[in-house]
Amino acid sequence: MNLSAPPPISQLDAQGHLKHFLTLDGLSPALLTDILDQAEGFLGVAQQAVKKVPLCRGKVVANLFFENSTRTRTTFELAAKRLSADVLNLNISTSATAKGETLLDTLRNLEAMHVDMFVVRHATSGAAHFIATHAAPHVSIINAGDGRHAHPTQAMLDVFTIRRHKPDFTTLRVAIVGDIVHSRVARSQMLALTALGVPEIHVIAPRTLMPAQVETAFGVRVFHDLRAGIEDADVVILLRIQRERMNSALLPSEHEYFHLFGLTETRLEAARPDVLVMHPGPINRGVEMDSHVADGPHSVILEQVSNGIAVRMAIMSMCLGTQNLHSAA
Repeated sequence: MNLSAPPPISQLDAQGHLKHFLTLDGLSPALLTDILDQAEGFLGVAQQAVKKVPLCRGKVVANLFFENSTRTRTTFELAAKRLSADVLNLNISTSATAKGETLLDTLRNLEAMHVDMFVVRHATSGAAHFIATHAAPHVSIINAGDGRHAHPTQAMLDVFTIRRHKPDFTTLRVAIVGDIVHSRVARSQMLALTALGVPEIHVIAPRTLMPAQVETAFGVRVFHDLRAGIEDADVVILLRIQRERMNSALLPSEHEYFHLFGLTETRLEAARPDVLVMHPGPINRGVEMDSHVADGPHSVILEQVSNGIAVRMAIMSMCLGTQNLHSAA
C-alpha cells in the first residue's frame, strides 16, 4: 500500500458542505473564514458552568492516533466531548493493528461499531486520504497530521489566534522559522495564510532544512538569516526542531541551531513592537527560543492551545453537519 501521494478526494459533500477535513489545499477562502467564524461561537463554551453543547449528542468519534501526540489528541478529545459526542480513543500500541491487523480491517471493525467520525494521525503522508477513500459514505475523516504532508487543524487554530489579535490579514507579514522541509505544520500554515490574503510570508531555516522550490510552490520568501527574516514581522511562528535531525547531519547541534536561529528578546526587537510569537508545541526551550520569549508578553502559545479546542469543535461540527450552535442552545 503506497500512501506517499494522497489520492484525489472531494472534501465537500454534494451540497458543498464540509464532509472531510484532510488538507487546506483546494478549500476556498470563504470556507476557511466560515470555520474561523464558527470557532468564535465556541470560545464561550469553556466559560460555561457546564462546558458542553448538545450539537453532536449521539455521534461517535474515534481518535486513531498511529503516532504519539498528547496535545493534539487531548484537544480533539475535549472538542468532541464538549460537543456531547461519545469518544473512542484507540490505543494503537495495544490494538489489533499492532498484532498485524491491516488499516482497512481496523477501519471496517470500527465502522461496524457505528462510528461517525475518525480523527486520524499517522506517520505516513496520505494516510488520512487513504482512509477517507475507503470509509463508509456516512463517515467523516479529519486529518490530525500525516507524515510531512499536512496538519490542517493546527494551521486553522494558528490563523484563528492571529485573527483575534490582528484581524486584517491583508496587512500582515508573517515569518515561519525552523524545520520547513519536514514540517507538515509549515505546509498547512502557508496554504492557510495565502488563502486568507496574507501578502508576505517569510520562511527562515538553515539551508539543510529548507525545501527546494518552496518559493515558487507557495509564493513565499526564503531567508537563511533569522534577523533579516523576522524584520518588521507582525507574527513569528517557531517550529519544533526534532532531535533526530541532529543525528542525521542536517544540523550540527542544538547549541549551534540556537546560536543562529533561536529566538531571543534581543533578536525579537527586529520585528514589530506588537509582534505575536507562536509555536505549535511542544517547545524545546533553549533550541527554538529562550524562556524569556516563550513566557514573555508577545507569546500567545498557551492561547493557541485554548483556541485549538474551539477551532476543532467548529471543524468537527461542520463535518458532521451539526454546526448550528444557536439552534442547539
